[in-house]
Amino acid sequence: MEMKIASRQFLDQEGRPRCFHYFLTIDQEETDRFFCENYGVRVAEEAADDRSLRAITTSASRIDELITLLVDNTVGPAGLDDVVSDWL
Repeated sequence: MEMKIASRQFLDQEGRPRCFHYFLTIDQEETDRFFCENYGVRVAEEAADDRSLRAITTSASRIDELITLLVDNTVGPAGLDDVVSDWL
């Protein structure tokens, strides 16, 4: 499952309009002993690429922190892996 969190429109360095959409992904993890949600993110550029990283954390507060970082810094699909790697 996924939920749209935010969209950001801006002009790139060449003055072209761009728009990124940010999504929270939610996977359900079940074992013999417990059940939990595992959160990830997806960033999609309107009419272009998208990139997802699933199962990053089971902490709702940590994924909220990450998504806020991505949205506030208008991180696109191409930069998602690097930003998440540094954040972890």
